[in-house]
Amino acid sequence: MHKTLKYLEQVEDLRQKKKILYKMSDIIALVFFAMLANADEWIAIEIFGKEHEKFLRRYLELPNGIPSHDTIQRVFSMVSPEFLQKFQLLWNEMLSSGEGEKIKKILAIDGKTQCGNRNKDQNANHIVSAVDEKGICLGQKRVEEKTNEITAIPELLDDLNVKGHIITTDAMGTQTQIVKKIWKKKADYVLALKGNQGRLHEDVKLYFDDVGLLEQCAYTKTIEKARGGIEKREYWQSVDIAWLEQKKDWAGLKSIAMTRNTIVRNEVEITETRYFISSLPLEVSEIARAIRGHWMVESFHWHLDVTFREDDNHTLEKQAAFNLNIMRKLALNVLRIYELRKTPMSLKMKRFAIGTNPERHLENILNL
Repeated sequence: MHKTLKYLEQVEDLRQKKKILYKMSDIIALVFFAMLANADEWIAIEIFGKEHEKFLRRYLELPNGIPSHDTIQRVFSMVSPEFLQKFQLLWNEMLSSGEGEKIKKILAIDGKTQCGNRNKDQNANHIVSAVDEKGICLGQKRVEEKTNEITAIPELLDDLNVKGHIITTDAMGTQTQIVKKIWKKKADYVLALKGNQGRLHEDVKLYFDDVGLLEQCAYTKTIEKARGGIEKREYWQSVDIAWLEQKKDWAGLKSIAMTRNTIVRNEVEITETRYFISSLPLEVSEIARAIRGHWMVESFHWHLDVTFREDDNHTLEKQAAFNLNIMRKLALNVLRIYELRKTPMSLKMKRFAIGTNPERHLENILNL
């Protein structure tokens, strides 16, 4: 048996043993396989199982066949999210086992709301995730409100080995306590600034508004075709921060940075300017890599909605919805690594292809 499937046998099942018809480990594996094979809803998972029951019996016991979609959902709401996250971690370790020691990883942390989990009586799950620059989700925490990201990020960092890596967040995550946690974990950071940091944002902006000071900053740029136009990305970094009154409040602070993205499309020019604080020394190319790398978590969230149609799933039971989110992310991680053929395929098309021949492709995936 594949070692990750063997791990599922360790799941703690609190149901009354005499009444159990369907093993919890079988149901978790069924959901995982079905997710990879283009099933998004509980009923689709049931149909997948019944159509491929003979194949699934190679890996699962299924003593009473395939459960109904209602049973799958009910049992899945009982599974510990912590157990599923360890299942996710096992796969992550296997998928990255050949990487060895490389340059510092960018770990982008950001939140996404499960819109389908909301109704008039409850707020939707808001899930804070850590995604590396390859688009692999390393972990997540569930909260009730977007504003609770501030408390969730330190908890997520405690679950991850971030030593030697670079943490990025949007402006909501730029908090002194979060910076202390990152620094204590021996990681670096590149954190966005906006008005919620008040004076700090304004002081950094004023610094880069000074043309004389700007000319003394380290600088790099990229120009590329993007979104139907030409996009120029410029980056400035400075370690001249002795003047910054708030410097003592931010553990490890060594530099400040500015980006200016200019897009020319149909002869119309649009410019966006953003500001950052960082623990990185003067190396503007590394700052640029971190800022660009944060885009990966936004891309990851886009795939949850477009490739897996997460917001269209109206599972209201909160733990079941969160568990589905973990399984979608695990499936996304696997899809990024799995190559069906020599020519590149989108993740959406990979799922479609796996769904057309799950016996072949799931066998290959289990042999990665």
